[in-house]
Amino acid sequence: MKDVLSSLQGDFKLFLQALWDQLDLPSPTRAQYAIADYLQYGPKRLQIQAFRGVGKSWITGAFVLWTLFNDAEKKIMIISASKERADNMSIFLQKLIIETPWLSHLQPKSDDARWSRISFDVLCAPHQAPSVKSVGITGQLTGSRADLMILDDIEVPGNSMTELMREKLLQLCTEAESILTPKDDSRIMYLGTPQTTFTIYRKLASRNYKPFIWTARYPRNSTPYEGLIAPQLQEDIDNGVEPWKPTDDRFSEDDLVEREASMGRSNFMLQFMLDTSLSDAEKFPLKNADLVVTSVNPTDAPENIIWCSDPANMLKDLPTVGLPGDYFYSPMQLQGEWGEYTETICSVDPSGRGADETAAAYLSQKNGLIYLHEMRAYRDGYSDDTLLDILRGCKKYGVTTLVVESNFGDGIVAELFKKHIIQTKQRIHVDEVRANVRKEERIIDTLEPVLNQHRLIVNKSVIEWDYNSNRQAAPEERLLYMLFYQMSRMCRQKYAVKHDDRLDCLAQGVKYYIDALSISAQEQINLRKREEWDDMLEQFIEDPQTATNHLVLGYDVDQRREARGKASGKTTPTWT
Repeated sequence: MKDVLSSLQGDFKLFLQALWDQLDLPSPTRAQYAIADYLQYGPKRLQIQAFRGVGKSWITGAFVLWTLFNDAEKKIMIISASKERADNMSIFLQKLIIETPWLSHLQPKSDDARWSRISFDVLCAPHQAPSVKSVGITGQLTGSRADLMILDDIEVPGNSMTELMREKLLQLCTEAESILTPKDDSRIMYLGTPQTTFTIYRKLASRNYKPFIWTARYPRNSTPYEGLIAPQLQEDIDNGVEPWKPTDDRFSEDDLVEREASMGRSNFMLQFMLDTSLSDAEKFPLKNADLVVTSVNPTDAPENIIWCSDPANMLKDLPTVGLPGDYFYSPMQLQGEWGEYTETICSVDPSGRGADETAAAYLSQKNGLIYLHEMRAYRDGYSDDTLLDILRGCKKYGVTTLVVESNFGDGIVAELFKKHIIQTKQRIHVDEVRANVRKEERIIDTLEPVLNQHRLIVNKSVIEWDYNSNRQAAPEERLLYMLFYQMSRMCRQKYAVKHDDRLDCLAQGVKYYIDALSISAQEQINLRKREEWDDMLEQFIEDPQTATNHLVLGYDVDQRREARGKASGKTTPTWT
C-alpha cells in the first residue's frame, strides 16, 4: 500500500487516473493527461488554454488535492470568475476528501479547523491562512497569502465584453500575483478558454505566463499559435498528421462539425481552436473610432462637423465593445450655420420571428454628412405592433422616405407598411430595395468609405441603447446583437458575424444617401460664403448706406434680402 501511495505522490497522472476511477469516470483522455503533465512539470507561471469541455476545472481540482496529498502544509487559493463558481470548486474538493479512502486522512481532527465552502483546512499545523480558500476575481483578495494560486476560467463573457472590462480584469490579475508567497516552489496558474479575440490570455503571455495550447482539431496553419501549441500536438504535426483531424476522443468528428455549425465559424475558432489571430486590426475595416459621436439634434444640424482622435475627445464614459483601443470620439468642432436636414429616412431590415431581429434606423442627411438619430430592434418579426412602433418613430423625426429591404418576404413587409401609413395618415414614401451582393461585401463597401471620411454622426443615446439592449440574453449572446460589436467584427469573410441585422440596416440607410455623400460639406460652406459676398457687393453698389448699416448689425444674407424686400423675389429700388 505504501508503494502505491508513493507512486500516487510522485506522478500526478497516476493520481488523476485513480481519482477518476474513484468517481467512476472513464479513463482520462490524451488531452487530459497532457494537461496533467504540464500542471506537474510546467514553469512557475503558466497558463493552460484548452478547448471548451475538455475538463480543465476537474483536472485542476484534482491537482489541488494532489498538492495537499504531497504536502498538507501548502496554502492554496482558487480564484474563479465568480464567488459561486469558486465555492462550487471548494465544495467539490471537500466531498472528494471525505469520500475517497486514500484521501480521508486529510480531514482535520480539530474542532477549531475551518470547514466551509469559503475555506477549509486539512490535517496540518494551525495557521492563519486556510489550506484552501476560494474567492471570486472581484472579491477580497488583499490580505491573503498562498503557495499555489489557481485562476480557473476567470475570463467569461460577463467580464470581458469591452476593452475597459478587460483592462480591469488584467488589473485584478496583477493584484492577485501579489498574494503569492516568495518561495522557490510557489506557483501561479491560469486555466481557461478565450472568450474574445482580444482575450487577456494573450497579454498574460507577454508577462511570462507561458501558454500551453491544446486545440480540438489539428490546425491547418500553426502560425497564429506562435509556437505555443502543446508539445504532444506539435510532435504529431511534425510527423505529418492530417490537418483538421480531431486531437482527442473527447469530441468526435460529427460532434465538432455540429458545434461549428451551431456556434458559427468565428466562435468555434475561438473556443475550440483557441485561435485569437482574428484580432489583427487590418481584417476589420470598420472602426468605431472613425465615427463622430455627439448629441444629435432631431431637426437641425450645423453645416459641417470636424472629427478628431485627440485623447481629449475620447468618450471614456461610453461602453466600448470594439477592438482594443477602439474608442468613441466626440467632434473637435461644429462649423457653419445651423439649419434643417436635407432629408430624413427610416431604414428597415425586416426578419421573421426567432433569433434574428427586425431593425430600424432613423437617419438624416445634410451637406454630405449622415446623422444616426436612433435605432430600434424587435424580435417579433413584422407584427403590427412592430410596424406601428417604427412608424411612430418616423413621425417623431419627420421621416419622408421609408427604405425597406424586399429580399425578405418578397416585398410583403413594404405592403404592410403602406397599409399602416394610410391608416395613420402619414405622408411617407416607401422605397423598396433588393440586395444582390453578398452581405459582408455590401456592408463593408458601403460603410468603409463613409467611416474613413468621418461622415457618419452617431447619437450618444444609440450607443447606450445598443449596449443595454437584450438584457435578458446571456452575456455572450448579448454581444452578438450589438450594433457596434457587429461593426467592429465585420470582415469580408463569409458568415463573419453571426447576427448582423442592426449593421445591415444601418448600411442600407447609408447606401440610400450615397449620392448625397458626393457633396462636400466644406464646399457648401464656401458656396454660402461666396453667395453672401456677392450679395453684399451688389448691395454696396446699389445702396452703400444701407449695406453699411446691415454690416454693422450683423445681418446674414437672408436678413439683408428681407430688409431690402427681396425675400419674396421682389426688388425695391434704391434710387429714383
